[in-house]
Amino acid sequence: MEELFKLFAGTVAVSVEGAAALIITIGAVEALYTIARSAFVIEGQLHTRKKIWLRFGVWLMLGLEFELAADIIRSAISPTWVDVGQLGAIAVIRTFLNYFLEKDLDKYVEPVRAETPVVEAKSIAA
Repeated sequence: MEELFKLFAGTVAVSVEGAAALIITIGAVEALYTIARSAFVIEGQLHTRKKIWLRFGVWLMLGLEFELAADIIRSAISPTWVDVGQLGAIAVIRTFLNYFLEKDLDKYVEPVRAETPVVEAKSIAA
């Protein structure tokens, strides 16, 4: 029964890591596509680059969260303290990366929102 659990948990961890790679790939492809498309637009390039960076950062954060989830699952099947220690170190590094990436994104979200014109909807009086 224990071997079956280890096999299942290992499969889930690899699947979650695969999902993380797919998420990061989707974000990278989206960012490259948007960069290529905006290369022909002269106006607002700084604003566009910030928006691209913010969107890509969100994809990276999501990918890091999936990687951390895979580490947590993998720690359940780690047979030795060395393995648990290595997974713990990786989890700490990924958590710090995620924290500082989120902090950077929060710092730049407000200026980009301030630069984006807001279109107000007019209410229809009955």
